[in-house]
Amino acid sequence: MLLSKQEPLYPAPQVRKNTEVTLSTLAPSVQVQNISKIFGRTAALRNVSLDLERGRFYVLRGENGAGKSTLLRIIAGLSHPTQGAVRIFGVKNHEALARLGYMAHAPLVYDELSGMENLRFFAGLYGIHTVDKLAQAMKRVGLDPALTRRVGQYSQGMRQRLSLARAIFHGPDLLLLDEPFSNVDPDSAAEIATLLAGMRDEGKTILLVTHQLGLLANVADEFLLLSAGALVNRGAVHQGKA
Repeated sequence: MLLSKQEPLYPAPQVRKNTEVTLSTLAPSVQVQNISKIFGRTAALRNVSLDLERGRFYVLRGENGAGKSTLLRIIAGLSHPTQGAVRIFGVKNHEALARLGYMAHAPLVYDELSGMENLRFFAGLYGIHTVDKLAQAMKRVGLDPALTRRVGQYSQGMRQRLSLARAIFHGPDLLLLDEPFSNVDPDSAAEIATLLAGMRDEGKTILLVTHQLGLLANVADEFLLLSAGALVNRGAVHQGKA
């Protein structure tokens, strides 16, 4: 079956022959160094600097248009900053894409394929050709790997779960998630929050954009607050409930 011409914007790892990238065992998961992003006359991000420590769960907050999705896309290597740099585990972010999983606000999946067919397509970008890891990822998010229904017939909640499975099937150490609870029923949202808490407990670093902070009040470690493209506050999640 032919894929649609417009492919999802998703970071594919760069495979460099005869080159080994040594990732630091001591560096933070993410180092954002003086990042700005300018669109025409509009500054989507303004001199943002932050470090994300390993094994912690961060919630990125801010009003609509604050620059949250832009920051996630830059960290994920999907957009280039106007100035500044990003390092992941001590190396340039484009050298560590195989170590991160990214989930966009919209579940960018192929409607004409089944859930497993979608994962098999994306797994090929990582050189993964066995289905075991893919089946495990689907089961972990509550989807049946044997389901042959096309994704176009999935509910919105199922599409979100598949998008999350796509972000985790390769075992990344850093997860960048943009509104994973969007259009998901409360029970499913709570299940996803519990799943993410388990991943943090496994040592994964999570940076998640959501307006539903209550779901993560007992799960996340720290909030980061953006306003008009600038990082204006950060602290323990209980401080950000108001």
